[in-house]
Amino acid sequence: MMPIILVEDLSKVYPIAIKEPGLKGTVKHFFKRNYRDVKAVEGVSFSIEAGEVVGFLGANGAGKTTTLKMLTGLIYPSAGNVRVCDRTPFRRESDFLQKITLVMGQKQQLIWDLPVLDSLRINAAVYGICDRDYRQRVGELTEMLSLEGKLNQAVRKLSLGERMKAELMAALLHQPEVLFLDEPTLGLDINAQFSVRQFLREYNERYQATVLLTSHYMADITALCKRVLLIHEGQLVYDGNLDGLLDRFAPYRQVQVELANPLSKDMASAYGEVESIEGKSVRFLVKREELMVGVAKMLAELEVLDLTVTDPPIEEVIGRVFRTGKV
Repeated sequence: MMPIILVEDLSKVYPIAIKEPGLKGTVKHFFKRNYRDVKAVEGVSFSIEAGEVVGFLGANGAGKTTTLKMLTGLIYPSAGNVRVCDRTPFRRESDFLQKITLVMGQKQQLIWDLPVLDSLRINAAVYGICDRDYRQRVGELTEMLSLEGKLNQAVRKLSLGERMKAELMAALLHQPEVLFLDEPTLGLDINAQFSVRQFLREYNERYQATVLLTSHYMADITALCKRVLLIHEGQLVYDGNLDGLLDRFAPYRQVQVELANPLSKDMASAYGEVESIEGKSVRFLVKREELMVGVAKMLAELEVLDLTVTDPPIEEVIGRVFRTGKV
């Protein structure tokens, strides 16, 4: 069976005009422009099966949003092949648009001064949803999103969390098979983030919808996604599960020790890479292959009151990849 999303050697190159400084450069730029190519996405390949929830990770400018825009047909790829729901996205065929949705946390489709229901009715007309299906879907989504009593209010009077839920309702009214979600919890408080994550999990389970999710909140990824794609400087550098991500990009363990006596950073560095020192508490990063020897040395030479070994938080692992560029 063909994957619902199939990406093969996908690339996007933007020509950027180069202008020399000063008046001379401006005049020259007006009559004759020189360009350089900027590779936003380069040779990306992956496939996603129907019903999967996949996280799409990368630093700002890594190529996440550009990839999503190519998958939804908003922009043309420079090279490579894309198939979504067995359609070529940039052709923007009607039956393709009926099967997908794109939600961007920093963009809104609801009309600011109108009640939510008015925007929903417009969406229903655009997608040709009959009155019976419209009422049924609004009822189901209202219950799932806990928006009872909110749909008759003007969008501008809703809280940020309620507005994001209403945006999701508008985007899902036509029951798409594939959800492209770009930072859907951006700017929301902890409770609102939890509520949106809970809804997305329930929606995926109820309708078997496929979800490709980008987020800077790692709680979104760890709560919803068993599989992640990691893009760095336009190239896909990892495709697998979260545990495998730690194994590949975090070849160390985090060792937290509570000591009877404080330890200086110079003395502590003899036992591993010192991540932090707070009073008598020291946190080390120790290579996995050196863990047993390192812990034994700490216990033998230091007066240890407590010792804990854990994997580093996944957001720290990914942050380190972005900062160092080591993939």
